[in-house]
Amino acid sequence: MSFAEQLSRLQAFLDADELHEEALDYVAAHGYLTALSICPEQVPEREWIDALFAEPPHYRSDTERDEIEGTLLQLKAHIGRQLASDDDPELPCDLDLGDDPDESDLRGWCIGFMEGVFLREGVWFEDAEDEVSELLLPIMVGSGLFDEQPEFAEIARDRHLVDEMVEQIPELLTALFLLFNAPEEKPALLKPRHH
Repeated sequence: MSFAEQLSRLQAFLDADELHEEALDYVAAHGYLTALSICPEQVPEREWIDALFAEPPHYRSDTERDEIEGTLLQLKAHIGRQLASDDDPELPCDLDLGDDPDESDLRGWCIGFMEGVFLREGVWFEDAEDEVSELLLPIMVGSGLFDEQPEFAEIARDRHLVDEMVEQIPELLTALFLLFNAPEEKPALLKPRHH
């Protein structure tokens, strides 16, 4: 079975209604795996797979479970390779929150990404808190998870600003990846600004 076929099976499985309501759908799972691929600490497979589903799914067979989990691992490896390459990673959704952000795939992707961050939140922020916060800001805004905080509510009201922010997500992912995985090659964006 080709990787594309495996992915479409995974997508059908994750987007099905019978999964636990807190389980991540395909687009959110992609965001989640992206965060895990960037995180400087490897989260054990069992832990992140179980967290992705919220509770164990009702697989039709052990074979199906192995297939789904195997494809998740392959997708994570695929995302990791994209992040390490010179090209900005591709998201499985438009970089646009649309007219109803809560219904948009991008919001789902950003929520999934933040779920991945929350698994090891301390690790993300321990070394370069300001830089990481700055790079994560568009994803945090896109997720809508923080809209109750005044500074986020203020950004959310400026649709043009939000659109500009979310369009930067692929390049920010590359910058985050480099920050954690190749600290000696800090992206230009993070060099100290000399006045």
